[in-house]
Amino acid sequence: MANTLDLQEQEQLDEFKAFWKRYGNAITWVITACLLAFAGWNGWGWYQRDQSAKAAAMFEELDKSALAADADKVGRVFNDMKERYPRTALAQQAGLIAARVQYDKGQPDAAQASLTWVADHAVEDEYRTIARLRLAGVLLDGKRYDEALKALDNATSKEFVALVADRRGDVLLAQGKADDAKAAYQAAWKAMSEKVDYRRLIEAKLTALAAPPEAAASGVAK
Repeated sequence: MANTLDLQEQEQLDEFKAFWKRYGNAITWVITACLLAFAGWNGWGWYQRDQSAKAAAMFEELDKSALAADADKVGRVFNDMKERYPRTALAQQAGLIAARVQYDKGQPDAAQASLTWVADHAVEDEYRTIARLRLAGVLLDGKRYDEALKALDNATSKEFVALVADRRGDVLLAQGKADDAKAAYQAAWKAMSEKVDYRRLIEAKLTALAAPPEAAASGVAK
């Protein structure tokens, strides 16, 4: 009985050896890949938390400098953030803040560079659109109308459709294209909620162009 059992065990062992010789390498690769993926996922989570914590410390420094209206320091801190932590939301927010301070302190080129970075590198479409909206404003003030319109063409977040159309109207009006500006303002007025006070400003722009939105609506109804 013992000899029979030993023989069965030997046969099973031989079968296992044959199986492992044929498939063992593939199984090892699969297990290794799974373990590496798991370790990588845990490591990535730690890395993200570590990056966010470090970015938060730098963002606090930038925010303090912004409150002090120190455009030069704001610019330096933002440059460090975009080099070290470019994928964090805080870096994107820092770019928007830096651009505001830089522009207010008479540094339009620096503001444009900050906004362009956010527009090109922000992960969320909302941040990219906000940056392009503000960039269009900077370019408009610099009378670089075609560049401003191009920035607006790439501002695609649905939440900002009305504001994009409104800014487009500003640029077109500055170009002397009153009819196109009216159309843009009308699109902005229609897209903006009645509950938003800014809608009154768009209405005032249309009224100044002798195209109040009520009149435009009645004309469409006919």
